[in-house]
Amino acid sequence: MILSTSRTGRLASSARTRALFLVLVSLLATLPALALVVTAGGRAEAHGTPMKPGSRTFLCWRDGLTDTGEIKPVNPACKAAQQVSGTTPFYNWFSVLRSDGAGRTRGFVPDGELCSGGNPNFTGFNLPRSDWPVTHLTSGATVDFSYNAWAAHPGWFYVYITKDGFDPTKPLTWNDIEDKPFLTIDHPPLNGTPGTVEANYSWSGKLPDNKSGRHIVYMVWQRSDSAETFYSCSDVVFDGGHGEVTGIHDPGNPTDPVPGTCSATRRTTGNWSGGYQSEVTVTNTGDVPMLGWMVDFTLPGGQSVASLWNGNATYTGQDVMVHNADWNGSLSPGQSTTFGYVVRGDGGDTATTLPCQVG
Repeated sequence: MILSTSRTGRLASSARTRALFLVLVSLLATLPALALVVTAGGRAEAHGTPMKPGSRTFLCWRDGLTDTGEIKPVNPACKAAQQVSGTTPFYNWFSVLRSDGAGRTRGFVPDGELCSGGNPNFTGFNLPRSDWPVTHLTSGATVDFSYNAWAAHPGWFYVYITKDGFDPTKPLTWNDIEDKPFLTIDHPPLNGTPGTVEANYSWSGKLPDNKSGRHIVYMVWQRSDSAETFYSCSDVVFDGGHGEVTGIHDPGNPTDPVPGTCSATRRTTGNWSGGYQSEVTVTNTGDVPMLGWMVDFTLPGGQSVASLWNGNATYTGQDVMVHNADWNGSLSPGQSTTFGYVVRGDGGDTATTLPCQVG
């Protein structure tokens, strides 16, 4: 059964000319904790995406994630998606959803927007390209599927495939997708603890026969307890593969990084015994629009963030990394936005300027 190496922690080997960078999920347990996004209010804002075969958002997150938790895509398609939509969709790789979806597909999600589900936060992942990270499969084989369960919800999974003759360099339309799913999964079991990368719904199923070359596996997850519906594109190639993934950390034809500069200034807006409140102003100091920002700071010893708003944060000890929320990452030259946070612990913080990066 293909993809089974993810269960034993061994990377698959192949005679392909390029190294196979990843067998899906085999390295998930080694991901740094800082890569798990904590939203401002502690509220789960998203819920899952395919990991086997990996969706565009999942594999591009793996491609762009650095040891420091920053997103710096290497794959040219992932980099292009960042240039369109910024880095927020990479951190929210599990949130390609429509709250009003109610399981709807054709006539609801517009042509050319299938991979984003019509969600404007993920427009960059609709780009028609042939260099997205790709999973190598064998037509007609029985494989293990895995769908991340960042938040657990009961429901059905519908698995479609593109028609013969599909061209990945053209916008994906409903006419490119087979009329009926080749698999329908009714409320599969949950494995692991929700809110982690390892948590998943899994099942086995047979891939379509007589497929060759590039295709997209299109999945729809319809919740049975609400109208919320999730959509995803997993790029695959039927070439006799056994679940290997190529294109991750592959520069292809690299382009220049997203231009621009930003600054971040901090001020204390309130003090009390055992804590304080701060506000950080982020400003686009460059001469081009920017799609996102990242601010880093280190808390004095004995302090911790109790709450944070208008941004998404990851924490590693005393180090805090904040990237923009969905609504405040796009800044024109000279434009500013703010985020705030409350700290538990004595001593305050005298820092007035903080490191800021565009992206």
